[in-house]
Amino acid sequence: MTDRTDDRWDDGLIARRAATGADGNADGAPGADLDGDPDETGALARAVSGAGSPAPAPVPAPSPENQALRVRLDALRQLVGLSRTRLDGKTLAEAGRVLDEAAARRGLSPRHTVVAIAGATGSGKSTLFNALAGVQISETGLRRPTTSAPIACSWTDGAAGLLDRLEIPGRLRRRPRDGGDRDDAMNGLVLIDLPDHDSALTTHREHVERVLALVDAVIWVVDPEKYADAVLHERYLRPLSGHAEITFVVLNQIDRLPGEAADLVLDDLRRLLDEDGMALGEHGEPGATVLGLSALTGEGVPELRELLGQFTQERGAATRRISADVDRAALRLRPLYVADGHPEISERSRAEFEDRLAEAVGAHAAGLAAERAWRRNAGRACGTPWLRLWRWYDDKRTPQLLRRSAPEPEQPAEDEVTARQRVEQAVRTVADDAASGLPEPWALAVRETAVRGAEQLPEALDELAVTAGVPAGKPPRPAWWPAAVLAQASMTLLQIYGGLWLVGQIAGVLEPRLMPPVLLMVAGIVGGPLVEWMCTVAARGPARRYGQEAERRLRQAAAGCGRARVLEPVAAELLRYQEVREQFATVARLSTTGR
Repeated sequence: MTDRTDDRWDDGLIARRAATGADGNADGAPGADLDGDPDETGALARAVSGAGSPAPAPVPAPSPENQALRVRLDALRQLVGLSRTRLDGKTLAEAGRVLDEAAARRGLSPRHTVVAIAGATGSGKSTLFNALAGVQISETGLRRPTTSAPIACSWTDGAAGLLDRLEIPGRLRRRPRDGGDRDDAMNGLVLIDLPDHDSALTTHREHVERVLALVDAVIWVVDPEKYADAVLHERYLRPLSGHAEITFVVLNQIDRLPGEAADLVLDDLRRLLDEDGMALGEHGEPGATVLGLSALTGEGVPELRELLGQFTQERGAATRRISADVDRAALRLRPLYVADGHPEISERSRAEFEDRLAEAVGAHAAGLAAERAWRRNAGRACGTPWLRLWRWYDDKRTPQLLRRSAPEPEQPAEDEVTARQRVEQAVRTVADDAASGLPEPWALAVRETAVRGAEQLPEALDELAVTAGVPAGKPPRPAWWPAAVLAQASMTLLQIYGGLWLVGQIAGVLEPRLMPPVLLMVAGIVGGPLVEWMCTVAARGPARRYGQEAERRLRQAAAGCGRARVLEPVAAELLRYQEVREQFATVARLSTTGR
């Protein structure tokens, strides 16, 4: 390889300008952003050389394409941050690499376009590299492989940072031959000659894959013999089909094809690229550029130079490359963020969950117990004295020891097991409903959140059953109870008065008149149960409402406990998914309602 001193280029830009007193050229200096931010290198060179400082040039406004890319990168960064605790690092590695490489590229010269020339052994890529540079830079010959390391050729200064990023040493950096005005369109172009992608040496293939992941555009050089090579299409062109706008596919050595054979091979090459999924830039549509040429004879090389000049002066290759990388990362992440489910807990699922918790805590049974307690209290207050006396006597007659030694029923233990199973079933049901249709990582996160929240839920419901179940003490008495008690007392007094009157007549103390005392006694005896029955009928409504209120309180308490421990954490997880879904929609340029 020619290694002349005048061909070497180490890009000692500031030092050379300081030594010669040259005016700083801000075009392409490191440190600029892809949005066209001003560069400080020229100002620094002028300060060192003592040259005058002209008025600063106006900063161009960022293009819509750059603004859209910045929004997508910000969304991707937030997406990765929100997903770190839900997805493993290996899954997010590609997105992280895209962010790192985008930040690195956006921090370097926006005025340079780095284009790599890649191809198989014997395709003539080094010959094309030299033809474009106008000088023998890369070795060509029959020895294979000829190119062992990437070689760079830059038409303008200020690309040192870009080449450092590509790890191309200074001894492999060259300048093209001065071609006069015809090279003005090439200003800003950095051309890289890569080793053979099908080289037998592993280091050569590693160089190719490393540089291809960093350059702004690629020229794939194929020949009539290997243009359909499966390795080229399956390993490189097909995975990079989304990068069509920054891809050139050049059929070299067309001078070896007779007649119309070159056109036939080009048509077949376009067919293969279409099968790879790569859009072709024909009829004004954006896509890959396909053309035929002969680097050896020069046929078609001026057309490629012209296309490269236009491509370079647009200064949009880096933005398109990063945007295509984001597209590819979004395509790989799509199954993890996009599914048919809606991130919400349906009202039906909420209602069924609360019903199951109420059933587990025994809300209905507690309401019935409260209703019975209310009726029992009403019976004691409004019942006949003789019935209450009998109940008192029956309680006294039953031995205390017998009541204490009565075996505890085994049903509460079974109820406890059943209640726990009901709670677990309720949690599983609501978690499955919330996770239905979500991507697998987020569905798993929703289920895990529900299970964590339900770990102490059965114990909390047991405590609620004690504290918020049947109210302690006697139920409240309605306003008509005193009147019922007074009526019942009156019936009792009638019985007593009629009985005493009858006894007085039997004893001869009173005048014998049998009918009045008998009627009084009958009225008291019939009136007492009648008053009690009327009170029982009147007590049904208040007792039912009292039981329903007790059931409602317990249901609300159980539902509140379930919401705090299960539903709210699950809803927060769904809200997190919705947020990352919106961020992914921005990254993938989808509508938020798109599937």
